[in-house]
Amino acid sequence: MSTNESAACPRILVVDDEAHLRELLEITLIKMGLDVDSAASLDAARKYLLKHNYSLVLTDMRLPDGSGLELVQEVGVHYKTTPIAVITAFGSAGNAVTALKAGAFDYVSKPVALDQLRKLVRSALDANTVAAIATTTPMQDQPMRTSASSLIGQSAGMQEVRSQIHRLSRSMAPVIITGESGCGKELAAREIHTSSARASKPFIAVNCGAIPETLMEAEFFGYRKGAFTGAADDREGFFQAANGGTLMLDEVADLPLAMQVKLLRAIQERRIRKVGATAEETVDVRIISATHQNLAACVESGKFRQDLYYRLNVIELHLPPLRERLQDVSELSAGILKKLTGNDVTVSHSALNALLAYDFPGNVRELENILERAIAFANDDCIEVQDLALRGARRFVEAVDPPPSPAANTGIDLAIKDLPGNIFSAPELPFSLPEYLENVERELIRRALVRTCYNRTQAAELLGVSFRQLRYQIQKLKIQETE
Repeated sequence: MSTNESAACPRILVVDDEAHLRELLEITLIKMGLDVDSAASLDAARKYLLKHNYSLVLTDMRLPDGSGLELVQEVGVHYKTTPIAVITAFGSAGNAVTALKAGAFDYVSKPVALDQLRKLVRSALDANTVAAIATTTPMQDQPMRTSASSLIGQSAGMQEVRSQIHRLSRSMAPVIITGESGCGKELAAREIHTSSARASKPFIAVNCGAIPETLMEAEFFGYRKGAFTGAADDREGFFQAANGGTLMLDEVADLPLAMQVKLLRAIQERRIRKVGATAEETVDVRIISATHQNLAACVESGKFRQDLYYRLNVIELHLPPLRERLQDVSELSAGILKKLTGNDVTVSHSALNALLAYDFPGNVRELENILERAIAFANDDCIEVQDLALRGARRFVEAVDPPPSPAANTGIDLAIKDLPGNIFSAPELPFSLPEYLENVERELIRRALVRTCYNRTQAAELLGVSFRQLRYQIQKLKIQETE
């Protein structure tokens, strides 16, 4: 077997027991300038695989001596760099999903549409090119590629996410990205797209919950001129806009049931019909969906169609919430501040400690909002604890241990639970809120001063404020600095 065989001319292996279909596929592929081998059985296909390197294996699901699924699994184990696609019978969407889950690159349905077949082959060849570039890139370039990722973080959870994205980029199988709101699902979808052979094609992200139900069909599939009142010209929909690339269905659980039916057909048949049109047109789109809801529970409750669920949930990518990867907060904060200010603003040690003790119910999106707001309040281009204005940060208050000594204190050591209850007990209404807050602030500052033997610098560190801010508050609140 020549090592330069596949480099000289890509070779395709076609496996199908129908002689006329094999001949049709062979002629089509030869016209594309490819070398083709044909096999009528699993046994013949295995012999060919031992002799040659293939850029793509195309197999029928039903073979006289076994199933195409067996070949998918064998290629996945023994020929990891060889993509394999399956040919499924019309209406056998379940077989296609099973093959994709087993590792198939993509699928085509019978009767085989030759234009769709050509697109599949080109995608497979492009995927091989991307993989070859990644394989031959020198090792010293690896850190650069990692840092270029839009998914920041070195936690185990994020490293696993990036590893999964690398594997997903070689497949055309539908992916569903799950995770809480604000954890970066669209960033992950873009990463899958830009790492794949479709990177040069469009990436279209659609928020399914933001489109009025009456406009959904026209927005997704487009419409013909005169199809309805106001349709003054032909217009393409999201599927046509993403043709050749990736279509991301964000918050897919919000799709109404009527639209779910139409979407299922478009995904299965890879054909869409514009509103007002009589003919269908083929589209080549990879579907990535995302949701913060439990889709399985939506299926159980009847809110989401089961058949569409199985079609979309071929491969699941779960993004961990920020509270489960707090070790990434420092790197994320640096990246966000660089984007917002160009490294002109930093986060103090005490402010970073406060962030590390926060739960982040809004995840990375909330962290970005917190920092963007804090930039406006920061003095001397340094964000302090009070600039963050963390709301409901109970972990910040309750997770504090009593400080061993003043020298070891940090901004999170002064626990509110140590202060007198009468200061923080809400008085009977009506009362003066400004006066109450001043008393609370005065008591916190007084305790910090007592603990540090009236060393203002150390007291400022305890309270997470700058020396200048502490001095101003002491003067404003008329705090007597006497032992």
